[in-house]
Amino acid sequence: MQPIDLNCDMGESFGAYKLGMDIDVIGHISSANIACGWHAGDPLVMDRTVKMAVERGVGVGAHPGYPDRIGFGRRNLDCTAEEIRSYIVYQVGALQAFCRVHGVKLQHVKPHGALYLTAVSDETVARAVAEAIVSVDKSLLYVALAGAKGETMRRIGEEVGLRVVYEAFPDRAYTAEGNLVSRRLPGAVIKDPTVVAERALRMAREGKVIAEDGTEIDLEVQTLCVHGDTPTAVDLVRNIRRTFKVEGIEVRPMGA
Repeated sequence: MQPIDLNCDMGESFGAYKLGMDIDVIGHISSANIACGWHAGDPLVMDRTVKMAVERGVGVGAHPGYPDRIGFGRRNLDCTAEEIRSYIVYQVGALQAFCRVHGVKLQHVKPHGALYLTAVSDETVARAVAEAIVSVDKSLLYVALAGAKGETMRRIGEEVGLRVVYEAFPDRAYTAEGNLVSRRLPGAVIKDPTVVAERALRMAREGKVIAEDGTEIDLEVQTLCVHGDTPTAVDLVRNIRRTFKVEGIEVRPMGA
């Protein structure tokens, strides 16, 4: 078995509002996708989360999204390619500054929410995201959706010179076409730790996931994501790590 990365979206609290269970989750993951202040997070949270990741030996990634704090970045915005490029550069640069403060290199960039899902299907958005990342630092890893649905993101990322890392979601339901089921629909987020661990194991070992209608989808997977704002997030990542240890699957930061 090849080693696999286990990532989680983190740093999504802001001001007096706490979101996610970062302190409890971070001990079980190998890479952290840290919000950059637009869909969630703020400078103090970014600083603390980078510091915590460094102390735990967890790879640090930027998680830029649309400027949509009210909608948590999960609503699509009608933005031009120029706007998206500037939004990504701004957010990645901000997190990169905190990485420098704490003596760690920024490892990867993973678009957040609606920006990520739009880049899956919209070539203009996918190119704007990839071009923004490479303009900041061409050595950054670019996290893209695993499977046939992520082909646009992967192709464009590689065209501009980025190393692409393929990501799957054991805690999210998939459609037969390989998309993530909309969060507006029941069953879109899977919260049972046993079920999620079984899905993660199949993704890592066989490169497959079963869609909501029973269709088997092929995925080339290098990193698995668990969402930190899921109520059972700690149990999910703990159970995945336990299962992987039993199965002899090494977990380490992407690109390591």
